[in-house]
Amino acid sequence: MKYTLLLRLLFIFSTSFRPPETYVFICGSAGAKKYHYKETCRGLSSCSHEVLKTTQKKAQGLGLTLCGWED
Repeated sequence: MKYTLLLRLLFIFSTSFRPPETYVFICGSAGAKKYHYKETCRGLSSCSHEVLKTTQKKAQGLGLTLCGWED
């Protein structure tokens, strides 16, 4: 009985304390190499395509790195 209660509590705590995802902005062109924390970053000023909002994990999964103006 105590064992199942402990497992339930462990499950609840492990699933409820996930950090929020960080959203970033990327240029929608195929040659984009950087992601940006702010949509108004001057690194995005030369983007001639649509600026897209995505998660930082997805941007890094695409091989993008943080813009030099942002670090």
